[in-house]
Amino acid sequence: MKTIDLEKLRSLIGVKVEHNGVTCEIIEILEDGPTLILQDCELHPVIQADQHGEAHRRVPTTRSMPVLNQDGAEFTSHFLELGLDQCI
Repeated sequence: MKTIDLEKLRSLIGVKVEHNGVTCEIIEILEDGPTLILQDCELHPVIQADQHGEAHRRVPTTRSMPVLNQDGAEFTSHFLELGLDQCI
């Protein structure tokens, strides 16, 4: 099991990264996993539905990216592609 310093991981909030050719910003860290939440910085908004399922506004695309693989022993390949493994 790989040990992750959550404080160091949280310090990455606000960092811009390149993911699949799209510039994204790390906007949140979920401790469970842990998982990074990335927000698209380019103009690719999606329509977001409200609690009643009605679409009213456009928001940037967000994606989640697990830091560790399922058994928690290694970084995921997507996380390694960001080049952030040295930061944590």
